[in-house]
Amino acid sequence: MNITVIGATGMVGTRLVTEATTRGHRVIAAARHPGTHPRAGAITSLALDARDPEQLAAALHGTDGAFLAVRPSLGHEHTLAPLTTGVLDAAASEGIRLVVIGGAGPLRSPDEPDRLVAEDPTFVPPAWRAIAAASTDQLRACERHPDAAWSYLSPPALLEPGRRTGTYVRGTTTLLVGPDGTSRITAEDLAVAAVDELERPGTDRHFTINELAVCR
Repeated sequence: MNITVIGATGMVGTRLVTEATTRGHRVIAAARHPGTHPRAGAITSLALDARDPEQLAAALHGTDGAFLAVRPSLGHEHTLAPLTTGVLDAAASEGIRLVVIGGAGPLRSPDEPDRLVAEDPTFVPPAWRAIAAASTDQLRACERHPDAAWSYLSPPALLEPGRRTGTYVRGTTTLLVGPDGTSRITAEDLAVAAVDELERPGTDRHFTINELAVCR
């Protein structure tokens, strides 16, 4: 497959590029300030302002699928939903599948199903409230695009760099936690789940994952 990764220089984006190329896919690694990659044959770096419709169209043209893996800077959380809408528009125009790497905010709390994780201080401390709310708005932007081929991947409460195990547990719209209340995944294993979704889309447009070890 030919795949575009939007936000290719971030924590998740870099892992998506690695996972996809390891599986034999060709990747356009798109970012505002693209880096260099050692696997030049499989990876093409592209400078991209994802707010620009013409640049988006060029970045997605001729590809088989794309990832959106961007995180707004502090104070700019309100830009996430409009940017996502623009990417959805471009993906729909090109007729390709888009996997959005979102946030845990729009998931249901495992202890209070009527409460979103974004509103649950057990999982979202005050410092994370703005980005959690932005991720909820981002999912709503996706839901307003019913005819586009999108999936929204909500990570667990804790997402950080670590070891690739190649395993994970998949859930739907409720935050997954282990017996001890742990909800986590490494960025490497999140990339595994995301590329799995692009290669073999599941039946749920909004889904989440958790580390296999903590769910046993």
